Amino acid sequence: MLGPKLLILASAALAPLALQTGVGSPARETVPGPQSGSLASSSTSGKAGSGTHAATSLYFGDVHVHTSYSPDASINGTEKVSPDQAYRFAKGEEVVADNGMKARLNRPLDFLAVTDHAEFMGVHARLASRDPALATWSVAQRWAELIEKGDRAEYFQDMLRTIQRDAPEDRLPDSLKRSIWEDVAATAERHNQPGRFTALIGYEWTSTVAGDNLHRNVLFRGNASDVAGMIPFSSQDSRKPEDLWAFLADYEANSGSKVLAIPHNSNVSNGRMFAPTMSDGAPFTKAYASARARWEPVVEITQMKGDSEAHPSLSPTDEFADFENWDTTNLFGNTPKQPWMLQYEYVRSALGLGLGYEQELGANPFKLGIIGSTDTHTGLAATDEKGFFGKFKGSEPGPDRALGMMGPTGPENWRIGASGLAAVWATANTREAIFDAFARREVYGTTGSRIQVRFFGGWNFTKRDVARPDYAEIGYARGVPMGGDLLRQKGRKAPRFMVLAARDPDGANLDRIQVIKGWVDKHGKVQNRIFDVALSDSRKVDPRTGKAPPVGSTVDLRTASYTNTIGATQLSAVWTDPEFDPQARAFYYVRVLEIPTPRWTAYDMVAYGLKLPPEIPLTVQDRAYTSPIWYNP
Repeated sequence: MLGPKLLILASAALAPLALQTGVGSPARETVPGPQSGSLASSSTSGKAGSGTHAATSLYFGDVHVHTSYSPDASINGTEKVSPDQAYRFAKGEEVVADNGMKARLNRPLDFLAVTDHAEFMGVHARLASRDPALATWSVAQRWAELIEKGDRAEYFQDMLRTIQRDAPEDRLPDSLKRSIWEDVAATAERHNQPGRFTALIGYEWTSTVAGDNLHRNVLFRGNASDVAGMIPFSSQDSRKPEDLWAFLADYEANSGSKVLAIPHNSNVSNGRMFAPTMSDGAPFTKAYASARARWEPVVEITQMKGDSEAHPSLSPTDEFADFENWDTTNLFGNTPKQPWMLQYEYVRSALGLGLGYEQELGANPFKLGIIGSTDTHTGLAATDEKGFFGKFKGSEPGPDRALGMMGPTGPENWRIGASGLAAVWATANTREAIFDAFARREVYGTTGSRIQVRFFGGWNFTKRDVARPDYAEIGYARGVPMGGDLLRQKGRKAPRFMVLAARDPDGANLDRIQVIKGWVDKHGKVQNRIFDVALSDSRKVDPRTGKAPPVGSTVDLRTASYTNTIGATQLSAVWTDPEFDPQARAFYYVRVLEIPTPRWTAYDMVAYGLKLPPEIPLTVQDRAYTSPIWYNP
């Protein structure tokens, strides 16, 4: 039977790449490498060769975690794991999950943001504790009766109707909203340990239009005193992103602190997340594009409810574009997806659309860095396939979960992914440094493993640079890191990119490194191409097909196991764009793939002796996606 412990990070010697990880707690081990003073640093200007450096380290975390304070989590059975316990779990402490099992991360996270839904945040936990402050609120009385009857399905539907209806009598009194929010902020404050563990303050703005997802996680740079007195802006205040941005602007003006928003689950927005119109249906304006880029510097590309990088119908030559796709309906499952919607849902497509808007308007609304996170609704930020702990209570360990349902109306639990994590190159493990890395887009996302990646763009890197111990310093001094801008330089033929990747020390070997390029051609059409720039096991790209041979697989489904006898512990390359057009706007990002490993469904199949239908996937190729580097003529 599967054990309750969750595996996250151990150490292995990967010294040549010198990808130093964070040192958030005594239990956290680091990848050997040069001292931090010899590592590359973060260019705050984002311009090649700026010379503005500060040493950076790599930190892993999750900025999308729901606890008993989120109504959907509470209604679906997460009643014991509060924000306090979510932080404790992320720090490596043992907690008791809602199914009664003890759970602990062997490898703690470096940072966490509990982002419970703003809509009725904390109300359901207070209902369960019979808080007298709710006694005069008619909605609470109605919900208390449903709880007493045990009618969770009607309770959930009533909550959704109440949020959408938004009548004055349905709104939680401001005094109670403020009290709950201050409790949330105080909890983060208690767990924040600068230099060891960062507890970011945040919440989720849960705008859902006709069942289409427009959700954003809101992250604050400051501490509890900075957010004191405010009330989180919710979809009951407005379902328009423009109104959320106005709220964020007011917050910054009044507090003197900073804030940002992170869109997620674009794959279940039915074409609404990256639609070509503003909320009022009008075409984009430069002011709109600038505001969107200002307040939403990164996007969550992967999480439990599917992957939003690419789709096979949009990228038919991409053999890896079908990873954990949720592509049949919108968020609520009430509207089937139409083919035209896909181009406005997937991040690769949005990055290309952004180039077109920049050419037309002078501003890029989709200048998006990339992260991953879990969207767990158990309070437990866990991403390991072998120790998969589920993302809703109904998907926590047990022999029936693979064939069970995520909620009263679905979807099936087997569709849930173990994804994902946010990786940050930051100057320190503090709120300010982690937030600033998000803001400058020096971040990347993984589908759950701790793949380590560096990515620089410049004009005069050499092949020898990638093998030097001070390669990162060279990357910053002569170029820009992921998230930066390359400006056209006279006399330069084509940009060069330096990329280094090391496997998760406790995970699978690497299959390959790919550079994904998008550009606007002379006809104004967005194009994409994928380049295999580093392959394991001495494989070569076939010049006729442009494809690399598969890495193979060591997965044994009889035992749910694999071996690292194929693949590479580390890969690197200095790559020059062979098709560079100095007149064409372009973006470049890196995708790093692991070798195939058993999916959590395979571990369940063996542990519980299950016979699973053929449509359920049993293997997975985990991956990392870096933030892009943009070229601007």
